[in-house]
Amino acid sequence: MTTPLLEIKNLSVDFVNGQSRTQAVKNISFSIAKGETLAVVGESGSGKSVTALSVLQLLPYPVAQHPSGSVIFDGREMMGANKETLRSIRGNRVSMIFQEPMTSLNPLHTIEKQISEVLFLHKKMTSPQARARVIELLELVGLKNLTARLGAYPHELSGGQRQRVMIAMALANEPDLLIADEPTTAVDVTVQAQLLKLLQDLQKKMGMAILLITHDLSIVRKMADRVAVMYRGELVELAATAALFETPQHDYTRMLLAAQPKGIPNPVNQNAQPILQAQDLKVWFPIKKGVFQRVVDHVKAVDGIDITVRRGQTLGVVGESGSGKTTLGLALLRLVRSEGTVLFNGRQMSDMSDKEMRSLRRDMQVVFQDPYGSLSPRLSVDQIVSEGLEVHFGDLSRSEREDRVVQALREVGLDPDTRHRYPHEFSGGQRQRVAIARAMVLNPKFVILDEPTSALDMSVQAQIVDLLRGLQEKHHLAYMFISHDLRVVRAMSHAVMVMRGGVVVERGETSQIFDHPKEDYTRALIAAALNIDVVEAA
Repeated sequence: MTTPLLEIKNLSVDFVNGQSRTQAVKNISFSIAKGETLAVVGESGSGKSVTALSVLQLLPYPVAQHPSGSVIFDGREMMGANKETLRSIRGNRVSMIFQEPMTSLNPLHTIEKQISEVLFLHKKMTSPQARARVIELLELVGLKNLTARLGAYPHELSGGQRQRVMIAMALANEPDLLIADEPTTAVDVTVQAQLLKLLQDLQKKMGMAILLITHDLSIVRKMADRVAVMYRGELVELAATAALFETPQHDYTRMLLAAQPKGIPNPVNQNAQPILQAQDLKVWFPIKKGVFQRVVDHVKAVDGIDITVRRGQTLGVVGESGSGKTTLGLALLRLVRSEGTVLFNGRQMSDMSDKEMRSLRRDMQVVFQDPYGSLSPRLSVDQIVSEGLEVHFGDLSRSEREDRVVQALREVGLDPDTRHRYPHEFSGGQRQRVAIARAMVLNPKFVILDEPTSALDMSVQAQIVDLLRGLQEKHHLAYMFISHDLRVVRAMSHAVMVMRGGVVVERGETSQIFDHPKEDYTRALIAAALNIDVVEAA
């Protein structure tokens, strides 16, 4: 039997906070052979990402401690290795795609500088060599349009584009082991298919092993040779992919395989009054060049869009990464500068001052795509969720605010006793639920949900969909649901709008869009969502 490339034995991870100690990972063992793909699946908070970070010794000491365990990479012990050993392996022989690209990319450096950094450090390339390799990598991950914008910063890219930049960085040195923590979370289904095929091709070419962490079981079925199932820090099942899907042994595994968003939203009253209307909405970002920074062109992120959302209705917005979905949502909330008419509850927003807008903010909320970037690391969850109550409900007593925070956390499936912890002490999915609680605690009338389930595992996705539906029915909430997961869009939305390149290419009732799409682009999106292989020829 050949020696494994990576071998983990009896690994345990504890998080220490004062006198309290939380067991995040409990005595798990597995190995990965050269060229093999092992998928690690499980609910949010099960210890998947903590295990992956332990491989490269990236957990913060002394907050995170290893009571037991050994991590051996290609015959070398990583646990307790010196800095020189770790530096020679990190980013060179072992690379990692992190779950949240906005917080993993440096906001002060251009994408060229960040991708080039690993090439300078490990390959000792010259600047021209590094630039040529950066362009090659961007084209490799489907970002040809960014090769002319190497000086762009992370905030100037969409979530999906940032994720692909992260993948380009991870692949720069052709690693022996790629740790992919939710590598396609922020990308649409067509790009997801391209990236998965890219990883498979590179794996065959280089003999690269992949440790794949994901909550999307359709990806697991397509990509993985074996699957490890984690539950509350323990490894409850480890089996070949086909065997696990056909004859799962553990009750938790069976629950995961059965969990997915189901049903359709409750019917909306067609006579309901519009809560939000927009006409000819435009958001153009200038492209400047030269010494005097003259405007030579514009990025037309949103280009003349009309929208009507009624009380109690959910409008699903879908499209490829960079199509303008998130920018549209920010423009409707007046969080980016725009042209056109926007009415909220019959009131013209474009003429309002900041002070007048503040009174509307309570009724208009947003759940952002990247929860870690949108939650202050300096505030506890209790402070984060109660902040809006202090601003908009100043007459509430401290105990009344605390009661509302506890109720909001319970509604999104979080233990209220954890409310005094900080965002870094939660998993990605748990942070997303904190972000949802922060929005819902104010009892708004209109909520923009920007990929609210992208960081959640399948079982929690179904719970959140049911939760959002229940809140909608109870409070007659209106949602604008931005997502690349068309299964969730179908379960949530009354109507769907398909965007591409800043414009609407198709819109209609959900059943009509999914069952009888008119545009080729819409058909390609739906085909990719239902069967990833279909899009490869599209």
